[in-house]
Amino acid sequence: MQRSVLIPLIVACALFMENMDSTVIATSLPAIAHDIGESPLALKLALTSYLVSLAVFIPISGWVADRFGSRSVFASAIVVFMAGSLLCAVSTSLAAFVVSRFVQGLGGAMMVPVGRLVLMRSVPKRDYVAALNYLTIPALLGPVTGPALGGAITLYLHWRYIFIVNIPIGILGLFLVLRHIPDIHEENVPAFDLTGFAMSSIGLSVAMLGFSALGGHLLPLGIAGACIAGGLIVLVAYVRHARRTAHPVIDLRLLRIRTFWNGVVAGGVFRAGLGATPFLLPLFFQLGFGLDPLQSGLLTCTSAIGAMFIKTFTVRILRRFGFRSVLSINGLAASAIVAAFGLFTASTPHVVIATVLLLSGCLRSLQFTGLNAITFADIAQPAMSQAASVSSMAQRLSQSIGIAIGAYLLQLSSALQGHAKIVASDFWPAFLGIALISAIAPIAHRRLPAEAGIEVSGHGSRAAPRER
Repeated sequence: MQRSVLIPLIVACALFMENMDSTVIATSLPAIAHDIGESPLALKLALTSYLVSLAVFIPISGWVADRFGSRSVFASAIVVFMAGSLLCAVSTSLAAFVVSRFVQGLGGAMMVPVGRLVLMRSVPKRDYVAALNYLTIPALLGPVTGPALGGAITLYLHWRYIFIVNIPIGILGLFLVLRHIPDIHEENVPAFDLTGFAMSSIGLSVAMLGFSALGGHLLPLGIAGACIAGGLIVLVAYVRHARRTAHPVIDLRLLRIRTFWNGVVAGGVFRAGLGATPFLLPLFFQLGFGLDPLQSGLLTCTSAIGAMFIKTFTVRILRRFGFRSVLSINGLAASAIVAAFGLFTASTPHVVIATVLLLSGCLRSLQFTGLNAITFADIAQPAMSQAASVSSMAQRLSQSIGIAIGAYLLQLSSALQGHAKIVASDFWPAFLGIALISAIAPIAHRRLPAEAGIEVSGHGSRAAPRER
């Protein structure tokens, strides 16, 4: 099997484990909340703690991979992720569950970006989009199987078993990594920016802890606000530190590259909006419509089926229309359809809901593939590890922010309507709010030059698209 195919498929094994884990837990949130005696909205902390852990440790993943070798770090990350999964399976309180998810995030922080780094360093730029498809299609099996599997396990067994599923997948991934992944080292690794890492990790974790705790879960409102303010102050101090450091842990100078800025910053705004949907939809179907976890999972997974379907056409679409047109027009369409989720009612036929979710998955997947590809379009090889770390950190941070915003909008909507418990009518303002956030990003994408990322997309070339 060719290297440009084999390596993406191996990396996809790790992504499959992570993506399935996140979708399984989303479907099971109401059952987990009931079992540990918490509100379903409080379980947003279990999602955001994982993402905050990613944001904290992802910035050093590139340096660690360069220093100790990509294969060693990738394999170790899989082991840590499996350990975190076992801790989640035995958790009996919200605090223990949140800490266990943080451990999982530590493994994911090294596993996913280092895997992407291996991919980017192993295939030529002209094959990036095709390689991303090989990488993403197997990884999307997680979101396809995750909701239904999580619903079935929760309904017929117990939610704790959803974390045990990661163990055999992780063992398979570990075997493939040790056998086939090259152990890539960098010859001249700069000194580790310990001060910058301390500042960025404290700032991000404290700010996101406060932001995620808005609504009175885990922390009082005043303490949550103080965490947000204190974390932001530390992050501002880090920006000043990074400007004076030759090799900062998070190299903000990469944002001067226009395509990288569009993929990371503008793309982050898009992800912040759509990142809330995996959290909101299972709650919508179960708390709003009274569906059981399996029915909710089967509906939710149609979005991932659409995402898999469109992957077979993304190379042709980007080649035909280019990044600027695809990211701006498709981004608006993807945002609009999320707002339409709020129009669902308990009487809406399930086939209609599934069709809308299928279309949403197509649009969202096309947007994510385009964002991932243009992010690295103009990055030189020596800066690839730093760029991969910054990009992965921004993606997870924006998802965490999106979940926190979605949960807060849902709680606010319920409170303003005077509902003691979450009901179906509380959801439409939350879906509208996150859709409006996502719709901001296409405005920035429209300002891209028509030839942006042309080496990656092949836009305007008459040659046949390279698809393997």
